[in-house]
Amino acid sequence: MRPDLFSIGSFTVHGYGLCIAIGVIAAYLMSSYRARMAGYNEDMITSILLCFLGGGFIGSKLLYALTQVIRGELNFRMFFDLNNGYVVYGFMLGGILAMYILCRVKKADILAYLDLIMPAVALAQGFGRIGCFLAGCCYGLETESALGVMFPHNSIAPSGVKLFPIQLVFSFLDFILFGILIFISARKHIGNREKQKGELTVFYFLLYSIGRFVLEYFRGDAERGRIGIFSTSQIISLCLFAVSVALMVMLHNGTVKGRTRKTRVDD
Repeated sequence: MRPDLFSIGSFTVHGYGLCIAIGVIAAYLMSSYRARMAGYNEDMITSILLCFLGGGFIGSKLLYALTQVIRGELNFRMFFDLNNGYVVYGFMLGGILAMYILCRVKKADILAYLDLIMPAVALAQGFGRIGCFLAGCCYGLETESALGVMFPHNSIAPSGVKLFPIQLVFSFLDFILFGILIFISARKHIGNREKQKGELTVFYFLLYSIGRFVLEYFRGDAERGRIGIFSTSQIISLCLFAVSVALMVMLHNGTVKGRTRKTRVDD
C-alpha cells in the first residue's frame, strides 16, 4: 500500500511501475527459457514480447475507454496517463492480436508460441496485481473483517475505510494459474490422449475467465463499467469461457489438428 516506494533526488520509484517491470522481466526470462528448452527461436521471443506489450497497451487503453463511454465519463487525457486507465482483458486481447499479426508476417506458428508464453503471462499478471495493491487501484469492497486493509491518503483507493485486498487474491490465483500451466505443459499427455497445440492456451483462458468472473463480485472500484447486472470484465469472461469450452471440445474430438510434440518453430 505504498504508491511511492522511495525517491533519489527528483527520481521516484513507484510501486506499480516496479512490479510491472519485474513482471515483464520475469515473463521474458521464463519464455526465453521455455523456448530454449523446446528448441524454439529465442530471438522471436523478444519480438513477441515487444509486440505483445505494444498491442497490449493499446488494447488496454481502448477497452478502458469503452468502459468510460458506457459510464458516460470518457476523458481523452486518459490515453496519455501512464499511471492509470488500463484493463487487463484489453491488454491480453490487444497483445494477442499484435502477436498474431507478427506471427503471420514471420510465418511462425501462432499456437505454438501462445502455448510457449501463456504461463509467463500468468506469472507477469501475478506481479502486476501486487503493483495494483501498492498503488491502490482495482481495490475491493468495504469490509469489517480482519482481512480488511486501509490505504493511505496518496493511494488511488479510498482512504479511511477498510477494503478487501482483492488485488492480493488476484495475485495469488495468478501465481497458482502459472503453476498449473507449467504442470500441464510438462505433461506429454492429457488423460489418454496426446496434448495438442493450443491446448495450454485454452486452459489459461478457461481457468482465468472463471476466476475473473467470480472475483469481480469482490471489486469495489466503479471504473470497470457495467452492462446490466454484470461488469464489462464479467461479460468478457462469460464470452471467453464459452469460446474456451468450445475449443476444448474441438481439441478433445480432434477437430483442431496439430500435436505439440511435432511442433518445431524455426522462424
